[in-house]
Amino acid sequence: MTASYMPAERRPIAARHSRWANACSAWLSSRRVAPNAISIGGALAAIAAGLAFSLTGRGLPIDRALWLAGAALVVVRLLANMLDGMVALRSSRASPLGELFNEVPDRVSDLAVLVGLGYGAAGNPTLGWLAAIIAIFVAYARTAASHAGAPADFRGPMAKQQRMAVVIAAAVAMAIAPSAWQQAGGVGLPGIGLAVISAGGIATAIRRLVRAGVLLGRAAATARLPEDY
Repeated sequence: MTASYMPAERRPIAARHSRWANACSAWLSSRRVAPNAISIGGALAAIAAGLAFSLTGRGLPIDRALWLAGAALVVVRLLANMLDGMVALRSSRASPLGELFNEVPDRVSDLAVLVGLGYGAAGNPTLGWLAAIIAIFVAYARTAASHAGAPADFRGPMAKQQRMAVVIAAAVAMAIAPSAWQQAGGVGLPGIGLAVISAGGIATAIRRLVRAGVLLGRAAATARLPEDY
């Protein structure tokens, strides 16, 4: 690790500036918890969430508890995604390796959560896989644009926070809604959520790529201008 390394542009998260978030990052830093370990912990929480969601498709008597557990684990995943960077900066342990640990577990997490939701009760496996593929492409659009020289673009309408918010809402609804309400016109609430995530993801990828194309095009045109222009 190197204290002089400055990470790439960070996703804007309002909670990062809250007292409780800073208290948590200070506590973790004081106990020398590795930022990369937090990233891996978030991915493990997401995998457990996806497993919990998928088990609801077996008609177990604890289905409602599994939905709530999955929702809680998704929240843990989001907290880990926020705290890993905060701890890295606070403890001066930010590094290029940390960037890798920041990105790869995120993609695993999206895959696990969305596919797991698709295989859960009232879900749709095809929509689960589709939402996961689109979510990964949304992240790829951001990283590819950044690699080409455009500013990092974390905008939605279906960025990571929005995807997980839809998942949490669907899981909580499945946990507390009467069984008759869990199907809307023959389509389950998780299936509707996955369809919303997919459609929003496509719109997000297009928005990010169009912005990157405009900015990179302007930069290229400026570079070609004569010096006395």
